[in-house]
Amino acid sequence: SGMAIFDTMQTVTPDIYTICLGIAASMASFILLGGEPTKRIAFPHARIMLHQPASAYYRARTPEFLLEVEELHKVREMITRVYAVRTGKPFWVVSEDMERDVFMSADEAKAYGLVDIVGDEMIDKHCDTDPVWFPEMFKDW
Repeated sequence: SGMAIFDTMQTVTPDIYTICLGIAASMASFILLGGEPTKRIAFPHARIMLHQPASAYYRARTPEFLLEVEELHKVREMITRVYAVRTGKPFWVVSEDMERDVFMSADEAKAYGLVDIVGDEMIDKHCDTDPVWFPEMFKDW
């Protein structure tokens, strides 16, 4: 589960760098958020999406469905609280944003607090005109 990955990331001693190339949607955005603050990176063309948890139990009998709804509500509260704490956004803002799929560019995700660095900032900082920039980009970390 994504929450187990996130929890594990919080317990290890070395700093965890998270990098988004392409898309980090749903639980992947939660895991991206789990990186060490100041070390969460999205590359310039990355997309990050957050939303509320979903369930596949729509065909369950009523008692099971009601239990599932209660559990989904608890999970949603936990996830929303983590997003709020890690982004610095108020709980209610994150909760409202999670009502629907919210797609963000790397710059929008940085403004929201999901990532700390947009990859082109790193390229500009670490790699003048060197065509082999990628290893240089990470040498000071």
